[in-house]
Amino acid sequence: MELQLERPLVVFDLETTGTNIRHDRVVEIAAVKVFPDGRRERFVTRLNPERSIPESVTAIHGIRDADVKDCPTFADIAPQLLRFLAGTDLAGFGIVRFDIPVLTEEFRRAGFEFDTREANLLDAQIIFHRREPRDLTAALHFYCGKELMGAHGAEADATAALEVLEGQLRRYADLPRTAGELGRYCNPRDTEALDPANRLKWNGSEVVLAFGDYSGYSLRDMTVEHPKYLQWILRKQFPREVKEIVRNALDGKFPQRNRREEQTEEKA
Repeated sequence: MELQLERPLVVFDLETTGTNIRHDRVVEIAAVKVFPDGRRERFVTRLNPERSIPESVTAIHGIRDADVKDCPTFADIAPQLLRFLAGTDLAGFGIVRFDIPVLTEEFRRAGFEFDTREANLLDAQIIFHRREPRDLTAALHFYCGKELMGAHGAEADATAALEVLEGQLRRYADLPRTAGELGRYCNPRDTEALDPANRLKWNGSEVVLAFGDYSGYSLRDMTVEHPKYLQWILRKQFPREVKEIVRNALDGKFPQRNRREEQTEEKA
């Protein structure tokens, strides 16, 4: 490879039960270790996440509960994986934002410390975004071959956005052709979410936060341990549905999950 290595580089990717760093678990890990002399080693395994994989997530990576029910847990492979990663630099696509935090949580649950402070983190997603602008000006140039005049003026931006959308539909024949289908493509709804913004979601029979510093914490525990954070949510620009659920929780009323996944209120 063209990159000059001073120590081994591990390029890895995770498949998980979802995108909540604190709550979701790893179902597959694949890692390639490249040594300075060109040798390569691989670490590839599927894992039993010890929880159900949502159908919406299976639709993305194709891994079902039945595929991993007899696989080792993360705790089973943690010592071996930690040895594989020891003394290496790390690389991947989106690892700084997602994969490394997820691994850190998994190792912590298994009783190990995953310390990346001495590792160089090479994230291809960050390089991609810095080298290839992803703003409206770049989109209009890419899809329509035009330069955006009057950028950041509302009328110019709205007109450009329409032209970009039309250009995308021309370029990608497999894009949905109805507003409903295209809306679901642009904003897929997490089947575990309680609100359209995916700020709150189910974890079994409990509602957990799906954002911020307390992501993964149950709403019930938050009312006892961090009520000020919930009060902060009520003061900020969160969706009406989120505020209603949080306000009820502070009053001691929590969503109840029944067989049909419908939401009712239960007095605490």
